[in-house]
Amino acid sequence: LHAQCSQCLQSPHMDLCHVPAAREKGWYLALMAPNVKGPNYAWLDPSRLYCHPQGLQDCVADLLQPFQGDPIDMVAGIDAMGFILGAATAAVLQKGFLAIRKAGHLCVQTVAQPYTDYSGREKVMEVRTDAISPGLRILLVDQWVETGGTMRAAIELVERLGGVWDHYPHTLVLHVPTGVAAICIEDSEGGQWIRGHYKCSHCVPSRLQPHFDHHQ
Repeated sequence: LHAQCSQCLQSPHMDLCHVPAAREKGWYLALMAPNVKGPNYAWLDPSRLYCHPQGLQDCVADLLQPFQGDPIDMVAGIDAMGFILGAATAAVLQKGFLAIRKAGHLCVQTVAQPYTDYSGREKVMEVRTDAISPGLRILLVDQWVETGGTMRAAIELVERLGGVWDHYPHTLVLHVPTGVAAICIEDSEGGQWIRGHYKCSHCVPSRLQPHFDHHQ
C-alpha cells in the first residue's frame, strides 16, 4: 500500500482504470491525496478515492461487511462528505437516505444539536423531524471520524428522534444492532468512545491505523 501511495502522489492525474490484482481491504486508501494547502484544511483528502469506480465500490463493500445480516431500515449521512458514502451505501442496500445537515439549510421542521468539529469550531447540525420514527434502525455514515464530536452529535440527533441502536458491548438488547461507518475512525478519545458504545466499521487495516492516528 505504501508503494501504491507513493506512485499515486508522484502523478498529477489519477489512473481510473487501474485495479490491483490483489484487492486487499483498504487498497483504495492509496488513492487519497495529502493536504497541500496548510493547517486550515484537513490533513488528508479522500475525495479522489470516490472518482475511482472500483475503489468506491470496494470501500462501500468493506464498510458494509460487518453489518451483513443486520436489519438496516435507513442510512443517514453527515454533511457534507458523508453524503457521498452514505448515499452510495444506501443504494447498495436499496434503502432510503437521510441527510443530516449543517444548520440553516432545511426549510422544514427540524431538531438541532450543537457540536465542536475536528478543527475546534462550534457548529450546529440539524435533521428533519418526520423521517425517523421510534424503532427505526439507522446506519450512520460519515467520511472520517477524527475527534468524534461530529459523529457523536449525529448519534444524539438520531437517538432523540427514536432511532434504534445497540449500546455495544452491553448484551441486554432485544434488537439486531446497526451502527457507525466511516473510512477511518481515529483512536482519539472521541473515537474510542464511539467504538466502545456502538457497532462500527471502517476501512483502515490494523497495521496502518497508527499512521492514520498520527496523520502520517
